[in-house]
Amino acid sequence: MDRIVLLTGASSGIGRAIAHRLAVPGTVLVLAARRAEELAVVKAEVEAAGGSAITVVADVAKLPDIDELVAAALAINGRVDVLLNVAGIGAASSISTPDERIVQMLDINLLAPIRLMREVLVTMRAQGSGSIINIGSVAGEIGVNGVYSATKFGLRGITDSVRREVAGTGVQVSLIEPGYIATPLTASRSAKMPGPEVVVDAVMSVLKRPRRRIIVPLRYRFAVFFATMFPLVTDRAYAGRAAKPQQPADS
Repeated sequence: MDRIVLLTGASSGIGRAIAHRLAVPGTVLVLAARRAEELAVVKAEVEAAGGSAITVVADVAKLPDIDELVAAALAINGRVDVLLNVAGIGAASSISTPDERIVQMLDINLLAPIRLMREVLVTMRAQGSGSIINIGSVAGEIGVNGVYSATKFGLRGITDSVRREVAGTGVQVSLIEPGYIATPLTASRSAKMPGPEVVVDAVMSVLKRPRRRIIVPLRYRFAVFFATMFPLVTDRAYAGRAAKPQQPADS
């Protein structure tokens, strides 16, 4: 029976790179994003590589779209084997961010993964197996990005909670926390950054051997350790830096 993988944020960046890596016989990718044309391109790329995919145009900020997305995945063979919560938006680095953007970020970065986990866990519990992988951020460990950090701190908390809730059911729940990665979300940054492949490698590693959390690239693990051990130094190092306005970006 084919493995069913539900992937949000599949039209670009990390999601698209994950789709390419999972384009193998025996896996059916359910590709979800808001942009139909880009999704069609990714579907064609997956099929050209020998994989199988269906596309679902969905705005994960809307509960009816989430319901339709999960229903489309279940319609294939009644299973959901992997849920990859990749969709996200960024750039709200200051507490002065307009309310509309704050609500949008909370809906997409935090509420959508919660709703999707809630929906697929019904099936995963029944089948006695499944893997949920949430793509968080180092900003969920070090609070320097305002509302964006808040959503990623929240995602880390719900990931830990759900993993403990489903312990012993056969369902694995993991969190991958990238630092700055070269994607549309970080296009405005001039610094050199690794590509999404470093995140894809972490995803594949977790699918083979489940772990609670992976921080990538490696250097950010030291940054998180330092910030945890020396919070006062971190406060001073980042003082005033998080309040600089940025342009919105979607992953």
